[in-house]
Parts: sequence; C-alpha cells; structure tokens
Amino acid sequence: MSLPLEGLSAVVTGAGRGLGRAEALELARLGAAVVVNDYGQPGRDGSGAASAGPAEQVVAEIRAAGGTARAHTGDVADFEQAGELVELAVAEYGRLDILVNNAGILRDRMVFSMTEDEWDSVVRVHLKGHFNTTHFAAAHWRERSKAAGGPVYGRIVNTSSEAFLAGSAGQPNYAAAKGGIVGLTTSSALALARYGVTANAICPRARTRMTEDVFAGFGQPEEGLDPLAPEHVAPLVGYLAAPAAARVNGQLLVVHGGMVAIIERPRVQAKFDSKQETFTHDELDALLTPHYADRPPGETFAAAEVLGLKRG
Repeated sequence: MSLPLEGLSAVVTGAGRGLGRAEALELARLGAAVVVNDYGQPGRDGSGAASAGPAEQVVAEIRAAGGTARAHTGDVADFEQAGELVELAVAEYGRLDILVNNAGILRDRMVFSMTEDEWDSVVRVHLKGHFNTTHFAAAHWRERSKAAGGPVYGRIVNTSSEAFLAGSAGQPNYAAAKGGIVGLTTSSALALARYGVTANAICPRARTRMTEDVFAGFGQPEEGLDPLAPEHVAPLVGYLAAPAAARVNGQLLVVHGGMVAIIERPRVQAKFDSKQETFTHDELDALLTPHYADRPPGETFAAAEVLGLKRG
C-alpha cells in the first residue's frame, strides 16, 4: 500500500524547530521528499568544531526514519534566497509539489510602543516570506502546467494565526501580517486553481520556542501528549498537502489539541441605502448610530470566540 505523499516533493520553511519541524517530519512520514528550510548557519560544539544546525538535525531525523530530505539555510524573506529554495527542490527532486510556509518571528508590543523595526521585521518574515516562496512555486507550477497542457499537482499550506482572527491587542504587527497571509492565500487559491494548485491557511496553536512566552501560563500534563504540542497540527498539514484534499481550496482552518475548526467566510451583517444621491452626515447618524447603540462595548470585527475553541 502506497503512502499518501509517495513520489511527491515538499518544501517546509522554518522547519528546524517547533511547528515546522513537526510538519516536515509528518510530510516525510507520509512519503514526501522534503527540503527542510531554517534560516541560519550550523553552530559550534563545546570544542569549537562545527555542529549540525536545526535544519540539518531535522534532515538527519527524516533520513534515520528511512525518508528523503535535504537542508536549506537561506532566508525566505529575501526574494532571491526564496527563489533558490524552490530551485533546490526542483533540482533535487525533479519538481516541487508541496509548499508549506511556516517561518516566522515575534516582536510583541502595544501599537503605541512598537518601533518601526519591530513592525517591519515581523511583516518581512511572515508576509513577505510567504509571498516570496509562493511567487516562485506558483511560477514553477504555471510553467509545468503550460508544458503539460493541463493541471499539475500543487499544494500550498500557509500559516496564519488566531491573533489575526481575535485581534491580539499586544501583537499589531503579527496580527496584521497573519491577516495579510489570509488575503494572499485566498488570492492565490483563485489564481492558481486553473493550474491544479490549491492554497489553504491554518491558524495553529502550539507551544514552540517562538510562543513559549505566550503560553507560559498553560501547564503541560504529567502524562500524555501536551494539548499544545506541534504534533497536533502536523496531521492537518499532511492532509491538506495530500491528494485527498483536492477540493479544499482557499480555506482557513484553526487547529490545535486534537481539534480542527473551519472558519466561515465573512458575511454581510447589515446594509443601508441612502435616500438621496449620496449619504449625508445626518443620514448616516440616523442609520448607523442606532444600529450600534446596543452593541456590546468590546465587540468588533475580530472573532475573539475562536480563542475558546477546544476539543469537545
């Protein structure tokens, strides 16, 4: 019996630790040949000799389990290096079939205290990093589709966040970047469907090095798998990367602790028409002020209730 991803190749960014590592291991377990991307050079051991970096360590894990993997230590937020990452997958495995964008950083601060660099660095790594790899992968699939005269196999799994859905007050840079990733995902899903490519986004909740401060108050169980373990997220990524998910496209899913929730698209809640050629201030005041008069003070477009989702 063949594995779901047997014969397919994948790129996973930010895969040296945490979520990306779990996702790379899962894709390899399902049969994919994986390029493990994690920014940075190999470290040094106690004697000063070079030691394997995070990407190389994950590659070693995959190979030890009988899988196929290759490391890439470039910066996906750099346009040229992101192109080299896709080129490496194509050169190594003949083509690219799956792209999992996971690389990211945190620079948490309230909007009135945030520096320009804290804003720029988070948007650069998350949003630009997602665009860069998507651009080169999409160009690859479009070229292959034209050569084949029809659709090819392509899967994009992007990483958004509940911080975007719930409007995390202390993470304006992160929430904005993660919201932008959803826009990039839905746009890519529509643009690439004709070539056989799907694009979906997940909002994972996991205890990783990046989020250790965020989840510091959530204790770990003495026995069994931590509800915030990245291993709860990886199976959904493997599913979205597989042939079984061919009809799943342009979707946003929340995943953690043995639970997957499908987020519904925005819907029009109310509509008002002007009785004149265009609205006046007084007319808008008469229509909108009563509409919002009984609205709970803290209620906004953000869906804070997603933070209460848990396995039932």
